[in-house]
Amino acid sequence: MKIKKIICWPPLLGGVGAGVTITILAYITFESILSGTNYGLWLTAAFGSSAVVVFGYPQNEFAQPKNVFFSHLLCAFIGIVFVTLFKISQDRTIFFLIIGLAVGISVMLMMYFKITHPPAGGNAIVIIMAQESFQFLIFPIMVGAVTIILGGIIYNRLILKKKYPLKWL
Repeated sequence: MKIKKIICWPPLLGGVGAGVTITILAYITFESILSGTNYGLWLTAAFGSSAVVVFGYPQNEFAQPKNVFFSHLLCAFIGIVFVTLFKISQDRTIFFLIIGLAVGISVMLMMYFKITHPPAGGNAIVIIMAQESFQFLIFPIMVGAVTIILGGIIYNRLILKKKYPLKWL
């Protein structure tokens, strides 16, 4: 009886699902035939936090597919727009201001469109710091977000028999 209780412990199950999904994204990024190509980047730091939400708290509104996908896309887009418009230089004053403004606008728009997914706010920071381009929207943002959503569906619905997602739109 105790072994079943340990195996079915929700924190363990959430950790396993998150770990497997992030392992897949990391493998594709660093070891697959796609690594080193324009299609090889499938992983970004915000996805670790997304895995916490999707696998640990799948019933939460922030874990629903529309929130995960559109928030990552929106915040990454805002970061890229800021990089494109402001051509950030070594002037640290403007650099700090741009990061804060990009995250603030990201939060405002996620709330306005009712697609809040807290981990996605980090995308604007990463993109501005790395000076990424529009290709970053596809690889890793869109493809990685879809992978996390699919992992969440497979894990929560098919393996754990939980209702996930609760809603699509």
